[in-house]
Amino acid sequence: MASSLSNCFVAAPSHSSLTPSIRPLQHLINYKPFETNLCPIPLLLKLRNPKFTSVQTRATLDEDAQISTTPSLLLEEQKQLSKEVEESVRVLKNAAKTRKVPAEEILQAFSVIEKAKLDPSRFLETLGGTKSPGNTWMLIFTAQKKLDGGKYFPITAIQRFDAAGKTIENGVYLGPLGCLTFEGRFSWNKRILAFIFERIRIKVGPLNPFEFNLKGKDEREPSNKDPFFIWFYIDEEIAVARGRSGGTAFWVRCQRIGN
Repeated sequence: MASSLSNCFVAAPSHSSLTPSIRPLQHLINYKPFETNLCPIPLLLKLRNPKFTSVQTRATLDEDAQISTTPSLLLEEQKQLSKEVEESVRVLKNAAKTRKVPAEEILQAFSVIEKAKLDPSRFLETLGGTKSPGNTWMLIFTAQKKLDGGKYFPITAIQRFDAAGKTIENGVYLGPLGCLTFEGRFSWNKRILAFIFERIRIKVGPLNPFEFNLKGKDEREPSNKDPFFIWFYIDEEIAVARGRSGGTAFWVRCQRIGN
């Protein structure tokens, strides 16, 4: 869940930075909502053997950087790092597809991606889309603080981020048993998404859902004093972030069928 992930601030990129190329998502993971006569609520997520495309990355230098005919050590290091990030992304996408990649390989991929300090300028748009209701993501794997172990998330957990409306929804879905969702607002600063949950919705079996407010009206902007995610990588298929409590996780993009 969102509040269980960890707290860590990421240093700003240096004069030369890595920027991942983004290729369109070809196949999304779909889940269908469980519908009642009065209020359709998504309860069941169905995987349909998504095919993930490889993500290409490239190292770039600032325009003011002087380019020598002899490759510099820094440039060579950037190229090597770019290859490592690309391979790490492949590992995570394979893990999302098969859920069979060993935890040690996922933890190593997390480490490489975190250290790369990729350019976050397009992260929010990719994470939350350009219009409401935003984009939906399924939690795949969670790691402990300092990447000291981790495991595939055992139940269906879905997060929805709406960049246009600055809203967040975090839900756990238990098939015909019901679902539990939290809704709130978020703020964005570079790569940090801080959020406040304001409402909770509960649905049990075939009964109509009910909801209530978690606290009184609070118009303040979410800040680093609230739960937050620090995002290290986001493309059209997967996203990697660390939470306030120190744990790292990754999600795969999924799509609702119907409302």
